[in-house]
Amino acid sequence: MNSQHNQSMTDMVQTIGKLAVAQQQIAHQAEQQYSSEVEAIIQEKDRDPQRIEHLLDGMLDFCFDDEMLHLYKKLCRYYYKIDPVATASYVYAYREMWDEEEDQE
Repeated sequence: MNSQHNQSMTDMVQTIGKLAVAQQQIAHQAEQQYSSEVEAIIQEKDRDPQRIEHLLDGMLDFCFDDEMLHLYKKLCRYYYKIDPVATASYVYAYREMWDEEEDQE
């Protein structure tokens, strides 16, 4: 019975490891795709709030990844000059979803 339990735990750990690797791969692909869009917005000096907010909405789900977080912050800094109130709502959304410091309090 104990060996069955150990094997079950080993299988579960391996499955979780595979899921973690897959999650990182998806985040990397997302970062590559969003990166070109963010750079285009900044380079074109695009001020379209719908376009910018659509990107921020999609990017937020991947902000567990450091590269995506960097990109998210970059777009927030750009958007702040256009709409500080909307940008603040995206900063708060990030904090609610991902900020570990708030979880510890």
